[in-house]
Amino acid sequence: MSELNNVEMACAARAYESELKRGLKPRHLQLIALGGIIGSCYFLGTGYVIDSCGPSAFLAYLLGGLIVYLVMVCLGELAVSIPISSSFVTYANDFIHPAWACGVGWSYWATWVTYVPSEMIAAGIIMNNFVPSIPAVYWALGFGVIITVINLSYVGTFGELEFWLALIKILAILMFVVLAVLIFLGVIGGQGFQGTSKLLGNGGLFPKGVGIVFLTMVIILVNFQGSEIIGLAAGESQEPEKSIPVAITNVTYRIIALYVIPVALLVSIFPWQKAGLEESVFAAALNFYGFKWAGALFSFVVLTAAISCSNSGLYGCSRAVYALAREGMAPRWLARVNKKGVPYNAILLSVGGCWIGVIAYTLGGDAAVFTYLLALSGFTGAIAWISICWSQLNFRRRLEKMGYDVGKLKFRVKYFPYLTHFAIWVQVACLVVVAFNEELRASLYIGVPLLLGSMLWYQLWGRKLKPAAEANGRLKFEDIFSSKV
Repeated sequence: MSELNNVEMACAARAYESELKRGLKPRHLQLIALGGIIGSCYFLGTGYVIDSCGPSAFLAYLLGGLIVYLVMVCLGELAVSIPISSSFVTYANDFIHPAWACGVGWSYWATWVTYVPSEMIAAGIIMNNFVPSIPAVYWALGFGVIITVINLSYVGTFGELEFWLALIKILAILMFVVLAVLIFLGVIGGQGFQGTSKLLGNGGLFPKGVGIVFLTMVIILVNFQGSEIIGLAAGESQEPEKSIPVAITNVTYRIIALYVIPVALLVSIFPWQKAGLEESVFAAALNFYGFKWAGALFSFVVLTAAISCSNSGLYGCSRAVYALAREGMAPRWLARVNKKGVPYNAILLSVGGCWIGVIAYTLGGDAAVFTYLLALSGFTGAIAWISICWSQLNFRRRLEKMGYDVGKLKFRVKYFPYLTHFAIWVQVACLVVVAFNEELRASLYIGVPLLLGSMLWYQLWGRKLKPAAEANGRLKFEDIFSSKV
């Protein structure tokens, strides 16, 4: 038995993926995932989480961070062993079932196609506040055009822009952390040392009960959606066997640093009853202590967050539909790439759906729609994450059955299969809990039929497209690994 060396790994990758270009550098890969998870939902949606469960919100984010870590290491084992742009769609096809892969892929695509417009509209509303003479929808459509051009360009251009946009958001959060620490210690803000007055003085750590922490987990997972884009970008990254493990480790640590710590400080200096969706809760907290400039600053940050999340979201959903086409689960023309190695048809289809969403939001926007959208994104995103862990479970089992020495994998999940099972079932539990939350229950009415409908379509009609997918010459798992035993 021999380990896959760098040359063999490259051959395996080419066997799976021979058309997309590897133009993403390690620094791009590390911040692309952060670009996806730090959208306007983080700056605005965190207020909903705090309003829902009180100061214990930071514990909900901590649990969410643990789930992200487990999903990321499962994805890391798969992506390092088989670095492909189609990522979890292809993994689900090869290690679970083609019908499941079809359902997961189209659900994931629909998630971003419905979520990206909300980010574009958020950016449009912010610009409309700065320039009232131009309606928000025109700003949103303008950003849509820019994002489309970027995604149709060489993938390195996308990576470079996402790197700088993500950096702006990270710096803003770090600035908040520094100010929050100084406010907590009483150095600035004029209210002295805070202690536990805000954290425990308004109903305690769990003013609405312990159970509400789990009821809000779907929204928490929405905030973390996008970290799986690391896997979608694997086929376009340089030296994936080196860059992917580093990116996964760094993203996990940075999620704790950029989510858990800021939220813990937030609920320690700001009365949780004042949190909501009306404005960025971070700006509201700084305004509470007299820093009036915070509103304008965080408006700019939310603007960059919305553009960045739209950018990475369009990237993610276009690669998902590209994968579906390659696997015979979508029309074959969606798998075509241009000379720059960009799946232009998949991008145009995705951005077309986003533009329809922007217009629909503008004509019939409703505050409740935003919550339903977050819940739908949480459901379909959790399904994608469950699929990643499930695929890793079956991948490892198949290697063991073949007699392959899993100890020689360049990146693997520790304490297998316990952590993998925990990651799967804790997410299943979160989805079950959704049924008991009246505000989020509607996501099941949309998400479940979308998943099952796509699976049913594949079983009845989609399988007829399979021969066309096999014509691309992509080797299967056994073809690549059987000779390595």
